[in-house]
Amino acid sequence: MGVYERQKKEKEILEAAISLFASKGYHATKMDEVAKQAKMSKGLIYFYYKNKEDLYMAVTKKAYEQLKEIFRDTQKTKGKSGIDLITILIDQFIQFTTENKMYQEAILNFMGLMAQYNDPEKKKLMDPLILDSPNFNELLEIHHDPAKIGIQLISHGVRDGSMRPDLQPEITFYTIWTMMIGYERLMGPIEYEKKEVKISQENWKNGFIKLIHEMLKGTIQAQRPKAVQGSLF
Repeated sequence: MGVYERQKKEKEILEAAISLFASKGYHATKMDEVAKQAKMSKGLIYFYYKNKEDLYMAVTKKAYEQLKEIFRDTQKTKGKSGIDLITILIDQFIQFTTENKMYQEAILNFMGLMAQYNDPEKKKLMDPLILDSPNFNELLEIHHDPAKIGIQLISHGVRDGSMRPDLQPEITFYTIWTMMIGYERLMGPIEYEKKEVKISQENWKNGFIKLIHEMLKGTIQAQRPKAVQGSLF
């Protein structure tokens, strides 16, 4: 089988898996169903992916690759200040998570796996099929790629003066990414019509971006008299 044919088969399997994982969930999806959806034999599915765990890690890897493209495309935007690029990134990230719920869930699941993987005791309890997954081990190498670009965006903002000069790019970007993930997680509660909190999706988003701008510019003013001048990050 040639390289093109192999890539085509892998793409078809991933598309079938993504469709099923999105509609039925990971645990309810069976490899027989993936094979049927992809119009292939189950044996051929296992030729490309060792098991369902490896297939899900392959989907997760694709999710990270798509996320990295969003970061890279933002970085390539010409003539924008660092703080403008962060604003574009936030918009693109929100769109990505809205249109690709399954990808976002896969990314968050992997982040949870990493918390286990980094703890020697918890790592012992991880599914050995995941630890043995070729795609999981590739993810270990690439999952920081979007963040590396995000850190460069913060550094750009510090250099061009659109962000305060005392920011530490690594800490600052990971703080913003934490806020972006939290924003996505709270979209459901905010959209709930019977909520008691009087906030709309539109004014929440505008306020969210405004707050990040103020943090990055250093325009948030303390209410108490300044005793010691310190850095927010």
